[in-house]
Amino acid sequence: MILMPTHRLTAEIITAAVEGFEQQKLRIDAQIAELRAMLTGTPTDPAATPESLKGKRRMSAAARKRIGDAQRKRWAESKKEPGPSSPVAPEAPKPKRKLSAAGKRAIVEATKKRWAAFHAAKKAETPTVARKRAAKKTATKKAPVKASRKATKKVAAKRPQKAATTPAQAVVPAATE
Repeated sequence: MILMPTHRLTAEIITAAVEGFEQQKLRIDAQIAELRAMLTGTPTDPAATPESLKGKRRMSAAARKRIGDAQRKRWAESKKEPGPSSPVAPEAPKPKRKLSAAGKRAIVEATKKRWAAFHAAKKAETPTVARKRAAKKTATKKAPVKASRKATKKVAAKRPQKAATTPAQAVVPAATE
C-alpha cells in the first residue's frame, strides 16, 4: 500500500494521478491482449477502452470513401493498356550514333599532327632559354645560402683572425667558405 501525505493533495493533483494510472492501465491491457493473441493465434479485443479515445477521429467516413475512389480511379488509369486510338504515342528512341573508320582516322591524324608540332616547338627552343629557366629555378633555391655566406664573410672580415695552431685547422675554414 502506498502511503501519501494527504494534506498536500489538491483536486488537480488527484485528477492528474487518475489520468496517469488510466494510461498505464491501457498500456497494460494492450500488452495483455497481444500476449493472448500469441497464445491462441487470433486477435482479441482489449479489455476496456475509455470513451474519450473513441471520439477522436481524424477523418470522416465520407472523406475516406472519396480518397479511396480517387485512388482506385488513378490505379485503373495507370493499368489501362494504350490502344491504337491512344492520342499519345511513344516516340521511337534515336539510333545510337557510331563513328566511321574514316572519321576515326581523321581524328588520329589530327592528334598526331598536334603532338608533332608540340615536340618540334620544344626542340626548337634554344638551349640558352632552357639554361635560363634552369638557372632561374636554382637561383631561387640557392639565394638563402648565398646570403648567409655573405653575412658570415662580413662578420669574419670585421673580427681579427687568430693564428692557426696546425695546418689542418687552417684548411678547414677555407673549405667551408
